[in-house]
Amino acid sequence: MKKIILFFVVITSFQAFSQKYPQNYFRSPLDIPLVLSGTFGELRNNHFHSGIDIKTKQRNGLKVYAVADGYVSRIRVALWGYGKVIYVTHDNGYTSVYAHLSKFGKGIQEFVKSVQYKKEQYETGNIYLKPGEINVTKGQIIAYSGSTGGFVAPHLHYELRDSKTEHIINPLLFGIKVKDTIKPRIQKLMAYTLDNTARINQSDKNQVLAIKRVRDGEYITNRILASGRIGFGINVYDKLNNAHNKNGVYSIEMLVNDKRVYYHDVETFSFRESKYINLLIDYPHYYKFKNRVQKTHVVKGNDLSIYENLIDKGAITVDDGMNYTVKIIATDITGNRSTVKIPIKGTSSNSIFKRPKDTTAYKIVATQFHKFQKDGITIAFPKNTLYEDVYLDFDVKDSIATIHEPSIPLDKKFTLTFDVTKYSEAEKERMFIAKIVNKKYVNYQNTKKKKNKFYTTTKTLGRYTLASDNQKPKIYNLNFRNNQWITNKDQIRVYISDKGSGIKSYRATLDDEWILMEYDLKKKKLVYNFSDKKLVGSKHSFKIVVSDNVGNTNTLSATFYKK
Repeated sequence: MKKIILFFVVITSFQAFSQKYPQNYFRSPLDIPLVLSGTFGELRNNHFHSGIDIKTKQRNGLKVYAVADGYVSRIRVALWGYGKVIYVTHDNGYTSVYAHLSKFGKGIQEFVKSVQYKKEQYETGNIYLKPGEINVTKGQIIAYSGSTGGFVAPHLHYELRDSKTEHIINPLLFGIKVKDTIKPRIQKLMAYTLDNTARINQSDKNQVLAIKRVRDGEYITNRILASGRIGFGINVYDKLNNAHNKNGVYSIEMLVNDKRVYYHDVETFSFRESKYINLLIDYPHYYKFKNRVQKTHVVKGNDLSIYENLIDKGAITVDDGMNYTVKIIATDITGNRSTVKIPIKGTSSNSIFKRPKDTTAYKIVATQFHKFQKDGITIAFPKNTLYEDVYLDFDVKDSIATIHEPSIPLDKKFTLTFDVTKYSEAEKERMFIAKIVNKKYVNYQNTKKKKNKFYTTTKTLGRYTLASDNQKPKIYNLNFRNNQWITNKDQIRVYISDKGSGIKSYRATLDDEWILMEYDLKKKKLVYNFSDKKLVGSKHSFKIVVSDNVGNTNTLSATFYKK
């Protein structure tokens, strides 16, 4: 009977989606069976995944098709983020997005290159187009899959958005079929005390609950003793057929004595609210253990729109002498579901184990501006930078500023300022603010320089210092020798790198005219295709100038001959 009811619920849900979203309007963006490496709404660093990641057989260059008639409304080429991306607006009110491309299709590719040559830069920024400028038809090749946009493996990132609101909608609700017969897998369960009087197993501390797998899709915990307002959190992932990736689930629901008190799903959301993922998850736990536990209660400051029909924001009030059965249900988009059952006995008790009180000299009241200074280093927090009041740890030792630890999520950026009066002008020229990642490595922070002060803004707490970079960027492995005949080569290829502040810019010329060199961040490779420009004569000069973030530059020049 339970299986029949579940089948009915799943069928009813998908009938509702078929009425809400068109099921046969869009075709697949690829001509291969779709296997996903990432699902919509999946938990990522500081954001929800805004599309589906489609596997491309671990290679670049698969044909990417327009999923319906429309016009190209936006194009962007960037080193990070979406890399090469194209947006197509359709007549039915939706926009499809195709990202991490290796190149664009015929006509579009030439148009983008014309913009790059006009701007004399690889990155284009957003190129907005009007209806009729570049029209596309359903099934037209508009691009080729790739791995642009940072250090990403080959795949196609695909989105569907509401053209008016820019809200992103789960593409799998539009009739795209992906094989998934596997139930989500529950990895961890957390229990939380939500006020000063709450207790779980005679403690006011948050706890990991041991879970036991009863059968596929069914888990249970030992009975817990509790009192007061408590909450739960779950670490769960989903696997799809023919893929080893650990993906996100579609919905999480919590029942208390068979009554729903919590529910959220990832049907749709806006980019504006994506940052609140850090309040959905147990952020301190993620910082410490690198796994994401999704809370089944809503904390202060969490303005996500994904919740439905919450009771007391998902918190559970446990009364003395009462028994409760809590069920947390994780469901993927095809209806596969797993449940963990938590028996609770209401038992009032004095706390045996108490969490230590947090107190330092640097208290931040979230609704107020705060500024602290120590040993020439200043930190300033605008109003509502943090979501709640915090006792902050702040210390300076050996010119290293330790600003708490990155276990607290921030809603806004704070300002970090270093007094650099004691340094000479020559020293200051090559210095920058750096975040200490570990004992060996530092990351360049966008450093603004005034006469006696350097400052940066960031949303990440942690350890910062001043660093110096006196080394030029490296330019190496040019694919021809000086004065070499390269008639049979169709490319100029060269590699660049920088171990200090990092590469800021590069500029390449051929016979004193700017040329477009495609930048592969992962391989540190720059490539120019001779097909871009018709050569005149046989003797030619190539030059590239590379600069880092503090102004160190390096130049490579070479002459070649080509008919």
